[in-house]
Amino acid sequence: MSQFDGQREGEKVELVFRRHVLTARRGFLWCFFMIALGFVPMLLWPNEPTMFWVFLGFVALGVLGLIYAYILWYFSIYIVTNERIRQISQRGIFNKTVVDLGIDKIENIACNIPGLMGSLFGYGTLLIQTGVGDLTISSVAHPDKIYNELQNLIGKVK
Repeated sequence: MSQFDGQREGEKVELVFRRHVLTARRGFLWCFFMIALGFVPMLLWPNEPTMFWVFLGFVALGVLGLIYAYILWYFSIYIVTNERIRQISQRGIFNKTVVDLGIDKIENIACNIPGLMGSLFGYGTLLIQTGVGDLTISSVAHPDKIYNELQNLIGKVK
């Protein structure tokens, strides 16, 4: 991504990242639950041909839930430029929140990888501290890599 909405003159994109795909796990769980629930009518009435269509309806609902969770994950993004960090959070199909944080306002960055699961799946939390408040980015994919890139960028800016 070299350009985005709201990009300033002379602003250069340094890094783009998202939260870990495991943050969309509700969509996977919903899909699995709906498929399992769709099997129930087929087991109760095995010789009824319309139960197959009922099953397909449950599968369709599960897939729709999975697509919804994927859309929320995909369109929630963090853009780091040479001037700021822009957090774009997709909260629903028509609900989006945008927060900007100036690179020059950052005082400290911390990285936390939570135990075995965080190490196995490669996710963790970034805490960006400023004089105004903190920005916590949880469930980030490859937090150690992003932490190092943010530290290098802040070193260049300051």
